[in-house]
Amino acid sequence: MKNFIRGIRRVKFHDFLQVWKLIVAIIPALIYRLFHRDLWLICEDENEARDNGYWFFKYVRENHPEQECCYAIHQKSIDYPKVASLGKTVEYNSLKHWILYLASSKKISSQKAGNPNAAIFYFLEVYGILKDKRIFLQHGITVNDAKWLYYQVTKMNSFICGAYPEYEYILEHFGYPKGNVAYTGFCRFDQLHDIHPDQKMILIMPTWREWIADEDYRLELYEGTKDIAKTNYFVQWKAFIEDEEIKRLAETYGVRFLFFPHRNMQKYMEFFPKGNEYIQIVSNKDWDIQKLLKTASLMITDYSSVFFDFIYMKKPLIFYQFDYEMFRKGQYGAGMFDYRNNDFASSYTDRKDVFKEIEHYLQNNYEVSENYIKEHQRYFPLYDQLNCARVYEVVKDCK
Repeated sequence: MKNFIRGIRRVKFHDFLQVWKLIVAIIPALIYRLFHRDLWLICEDENEARDNGYWFFKYVRENHPEQECCYAIHQKSIDYPKVASLGKTVEYNSLKHWILYLASSKKISSQKAGNPNAAIFYFLEVYGILKDKRIFLQHGITVNDAKWLYYQVTKMNSFICGAYPEYEYILEHFGYPKGNVAYTGFCRFDQLHDIHPDQKMILIMPTWREWIADEDYRLELYEGTKDIAKTNYFVQWKAFIEDEEIKRLAETYGVRFLFFPHRNMQKYMEFFPKGNEYIQIVSNKDWDIQKLLKTASLMITDYSSVFFDFIYMKKPLIFYQFDYEMFRKGQYGAGMFDYRNNDFASSYTDRKDVFKEIEHYLQNNYEVSENYIKEHQRYFPLYDQLNCARVYEVVKDCK
């Protein structure tokens, strides 16, 4: 009952305005399915094709052309041309998208929803009205206790894991039947083997803050202000970007810094400093994330699960966590990974310590420890370019 009430609260007025699409789409969807019994509908963020969804779509189109599949994305997306060149696409949230979503036998997405309307399909799917098969490719390895991904909240048929300890954690804590969780490796990991890092590039890639991005009642409660620029997140990162140590390190070692905030915070780009000759402030309009991760030699992040892509490539990273307690309180509880006690990276609350650690890696040619390599083997026992192939088998066998 609690989940039902929570679901009701998620429904907004604009969701009700979308109900007509559902009503209109039902009959065409039933007719479509009579002639297309096994359509796979694939997507990720409605404006992007850069993550596990895209790489899976590409794999299926190139290796299993007999399988009917379609990718949902806005045609105005800068990624649309590369998707359209591979195969069938549908405009996200169009009436046709609703029809194909209802008609498809498998719904495959790197986002939990992956449908035309999260509120409407929450009730249709979680409460068993729509009998479909949903495969969750994930956007990142589930590092924290993400309660919104519990089985009772999602009822997803397949939960794809990128690391083995993650697989064990999901099985133990998230309530999924064993057959609903699979350790295959992420589809995008197939592309993380042939890498040629730029020894001069250091990447700073913090994640988002839910209470800031949503601008709800928690903003003033947690931050004591409604002024985004005055929140601790922006004050701390502004100070980091403008610190004289950036200039000193850049001039001493000939490196350059790129600051790439989470896409949920990129709507506030105006509140970040403009950057200079030593540090660039960039967004997804400037860089493809995977290319950026493959190019950089060192990463500084706070809590972003994308750091596991860096670990997968056996590259060093540093955690800068000036608001650890607030993050745990306001966003995610502690999960399977301990930021403060692990063999991959150290965690700091003072930026001065972060700069010292950066210099350490610069002086030691970005070398990682033996314990790092041993732990890498435990996290990624499947370390090859067969991740997409394994995911394909999971999707095909999902009944």
